[in-house]
Amino acid sequence: MATTPKCSTEWQFSGSEAAKEAAAATLGAYTSELYTLCDPNGKPILPPSNKAVETSNTAEKAVVKVVLSGTGNAYAPSIGLPLAKSAVAEYLNRDLPKKLTAADVFMTVGCKRAIDLAVDILAKPEANVLLPRPGFPWDVVRSIYKNLEVRYYDFIPENNFEIDFESVKKVTDKNTFAIFIINPHNPNGNTYSEAHLKQLAELAKELSIMVVSDEVFRWTVFGNNPFVPMGKFASIVPVVTLGSLSKGWNVPGWRTGWLALHDLDGVFRNTKILQAADDFLQINAKPPTVIQAAMPDILERTPKQFFDERGSFLKDKVDIGYSKAKDIPGLTCYMKPEACTFLWTKLDISCFADIEDDQDFCKKLAMEENLVVLPGIAFRQKNWLRHSIDMETPTVEDAFERLKSFCERHSTGGGVSLKNVNGVN
Repeated sequence: MATTPKCSTEWQFSGSEAAKEAAAATLGAYTSELYTLCDPNGKPILPPSNKAVETSNTAEKAVVKVVLSGTGNAYAPSIGLPLAKSAVAEYLNRDLPKKLTAADVFMTVGCKRAIDLAVDILAKPEANVLLPRPGFPWDVVRSIYKNLEVRYYDFIPENNFEIDFESVKKVTDKNTFAIFIINPHNPNGNTYSEAHLKQLAELAKELSIMVVSDEVFRWTVFGNNPFVPMGKFASIVPVVTLGSLSKGWNVPGWRTGWLALHDLDGVFRNTKILQAADDFLQINAKPPTVIQAAMPDILERTPKQFFDERGSFLKDKVDIGYSKAKDIPGLTCYMKPEACTFLWTKLDISCFADIEDDQDFCKKLAMEENLVVLPGIAFRQKNWLRHSIDMETPTVEDAFERLKSFCERHSTGGGVSLKNVNGVN
């Protein structure tokens, strides 16, 4: 067994643990641990960790065109290539009564960096921010790392996971500067109605806070509730919207996103928010120039058929997963998802003989069935589960059969099946 060699020199440096807590809260940390628990020599591990979803041929051609022409070889301005900023503004303007200009858009290294930027440019000493519970954990990760106070608001599962406005009011005070929303919501899978978003805008105005809307899943809507951008209500309250190519075009590795400022009567300019965004981007990494240069063609020329086919694929898999899950003891699903690529279920621990909580459930599931399901605690919601449905039909069916077998094996015998609690067939 190898041993660490002894050294008489006492070096004046050591690794910092400043990011340790934040790193442990990432989805990647939870996912990696669960895949490690799977048996590589057993049945196929699900979801397949190395399978990539196809992107739009139009997007691929746009990038190849830039590479061959050499127009994406140079550094880009810190706030983004002008043509990329203009392309994003024009694309978003399709759904907005109050139009954006290129100056309102800032290109970022994916949507995660757009979230970081929003916090960077808006936070001040003793400030707090309202985050959804459950919600995408990077918001929390970044906030922990920056020592910004985080407060949570809740949802009403029985009402299609609409925001519980009373919970928002309870946690807001004079130091609250923004409420972050995710629309469509990961992991709830719902899409907010226009009426609900207008209510949110009016409440935010009443509380004197802005709305920051993560809209990265806007291209994955397949339910009856159409996507409505939060920027539509910028005449009521200041709005910041965040987006990227990753989810809509299935290209998370391209690392290209944006932040758009939907100003209200010049408040962003008067409060130096525009200048702050420029300043912070000067000292941060920039998205690939190659992808930025391809943005006009990607956004303008990707056919609607590409998104329609993707939506049909996801809807079919949600239907299968939801139907299969109805017979699984110990789980409750409050609504069939309208968007995103997941099923979100509540875990009733009392139905199981030897399961302590959602993390214990997921670890044992990985070890026994080679099936990776993320625990709700990864999204700050204990004893819930996020199931991936973005797989081919036989694979989705296999995944839920394994899940059912596991739950029945660990059931107390008096478990209940997943309930149709919201009238969804």
